[in-house]
Amino acid sequence: MLKELQKKRTDLKAISEESKEKRNALNAEASTLAAKRNELNKKTKDLINEAQELKDSRDEINEKVSEYKNKRDETNAKANELFAKADSIRKQNNMGGPSIKALRKDIDRLEFAQQTEVLSTSKERELVGKITQLQKQYHVKKVQLENNVELKDILDEAQQIRDEASEYHKELAEYAKQAQEFHEKMIAAFKEADRTRAESDIAHKDFVKAQEAADEQHKIFINAQKEIREIDKEVFKLKKKDKDGKGRPAKAELQKDAKDIFEKFKGGAKLTTEDLMTLQRSGL
Repeated sequence: MLKELQKKRTDLKAISEESKEKRNALNAEASTLAAKRNELNKKTKDLINEAQELKDSRDEINEKVSEYKNKRDETNAKANELFAKADSIRKQNNMGGPSIKALRKDIDRLEFAQQTEVLSTSKERELVGKITQLQKQYHVKKVQLENNVELKDILDEAQQIRDEASEYHKELAEYAKQAQEFHEKMIAAFKEADRTRAESDIAHKDFVKAQEAADEQHKIFINAQKEIREIDKEVFKLKKKDKDGKGRPAKAELQKDAKDIFEKFKGGAKLTTEDLMTLQRSGL
């Protein structure tokens, strides 16, 4: 039985060492995965903060977009009122037809075509006729406009206001471009945060698996150690019992020798030092 217990103890010792090594390796793996998860969580948090800052910047610029859109629309509305007033004055003074600005634009376009395009004689004659006709209309309009100070002032003011609205529109377009850039960067940051969060979730799941496996190996280690201690107790008991069993015959023989010596002593025999030691060990 003692040999069986010792063999079992050896086997348990091997199991204990193996489970201890596995536990330590799994704990190290869990620690690495936890560090990776924590790093990814930090990166995710930083990306979300960055995306939020980009969102705030985009929203601030969108407020500017809204502000300049309102300015542009209000200014255009003022210009349209003045142009409508100018049209009313034209009708009252029989000054219908295209505006002096539109005539000037058409004349410039046709003159540029005349100078840059290769035309047949008939086409060029036709083009020159159109230019001449438009120039006459332009001249008439110009004289009418110069003679009508009220109309001229209204048109000048309307054009100035329209130019102001055009500047507001340029500002609006620039702010809208900036807002779009911030929006695209914000979207990219949120997407990257989603990706790192997904990686963090995977690392956390792997961490939990490794930790649970390490805990299982630790239980095996603890149980093996507990069984080893129980076996050690049993081995101790068996060895003690074996020792006690061997000691009893020797003690019985000592008692017998001591009784013989004691009987000789009662009969008047002289005792040696060894006899006295035997009596002392036996308790007599």
